[in-house]
Amino acid sequence: MSCCGPNTSLSNGKKEEKNDQNGVHASVQEYYGKVLKSSKDLKTSACTAGGRPHPLLIQLMGRIPAEVLDKFYGCGAPLPLGIEGLRVLDLGSGSGRDCYLAAALVGEAGSVTGVDMTAEQLEVARRHASEYCQGTLGYKAANMRFVEGHIELLDRAGIQDKSVDIVISNCVVNLSPDKPRVLQQAYRVLAPGGEMYFSDVYCDRRLPQEVQKDEAMWGECVSGALYVQDFERIACAAGFEYPVVLHKAPIEINDPDMRALLGNARFCSITYRLFKLPGLLESACEDYGQVAVYKGTIEGHEHSYTLDDKHTLEKGRPMLVCGNTAAMLGEGSVSHLARHFQIVGDRSTHFGAFGKPLPETEDTLSVKMAGSCC
Repeated sequence: MSCCGPNTSLSNGKKEEKNDQNGVHASVQEYYGKVLKSSKDLKTSACTAGGRPHPLLIQLMGRIPAEVLDKFYGCGAPLPLGIEGLRVLDLGSGSGRDCYLAAALVGEAGSVTGVDMTAEQLEVARRHASEYCQGTLGYKAANMRFVEGHIELLDRAGIQDKSVDIVISNCVVNLSPDKPRVLQQAYRVLAPGGEMYFSDVYCDRRLPQEVQKDEAMWGECVSGALYVQDFERIACAAGFEYPVVLHKAPIEINDPDMRALLGNARFCSITYRLFKLPGLLESACEDYGQVAVYKGTIEGHEHSYTLDDKHTLEKGRPMLVCGNTAAMLGEGSVSHLARHFQIVGDRSTHFGAFGKPLPETEDTLSVKMAGSCC
């Protein structure tokens, strides 16, 4: 069954799609390269929303060149701690703020690559890179580089299969005209056990065409915002079987003209974690009797570690977890987090859906009756 009408050819459809993508890319490049001079020029909080960064990140920001910080348009702090020695890729790296942070976090043994399509932003990012890495951080050579390219076309930008451990992105995926391909490319370049850890703008509904075609709202990270459920379906189709939310914050639309066009649509910044764990993640939480113990070995999270909005693990305290959580924390030593957690148990025995009540046997019924007020 074809989705094309009787007078529409597949080749014409591809040509029109390419032209539309080129139009969006050109509009975004113009907005971020020439229209905006700093974050003060933004009309909404979409590109500056998000939770307060971790104190360690705030400390590191104090060492980043002022020009790099001034051109920052992100919507959160999508940068995990505990990534020493890992390979990081930043999609839509802009002026490079998050790459500069990552360069400090991965250490001299790690590496950071930023991909962006806007020449003016790349110029800023590259201008200070060597001095920051060698002067500020004291490395023998720069451990970060910046590549010109589109985040939907990482293959053309030369990013190889399974070549990175962490993909980050800060309020950029919404600017892409082909979001499924962005996630497909991210999955391709991630090594098994790696993850995509990123913040972006989402909506509580699908936006009408007149909003999606508004160039100013594209640049403000509003027109391209995905309906949350649509995003999670796209992520699963790309191979990220079980998306989890780390942080969510509302976004204010203060411009009266934009608010009038948007009607009752509501927006939020969400930090998602998408793990590449083929064969280990299931569509739902299943109980295998597994237990996770946090070792307290991540700097900045010495006492506890928050995996997502449902799981915070205290150092040394065993926590019963579902199979998906066990996989993300290091079951089989596949996940990049495995060095920081001990997973007890395997998947040899299945106990059903995680969190389901115990079956009513003679023993469990007697416990219920003993605790009853009736």
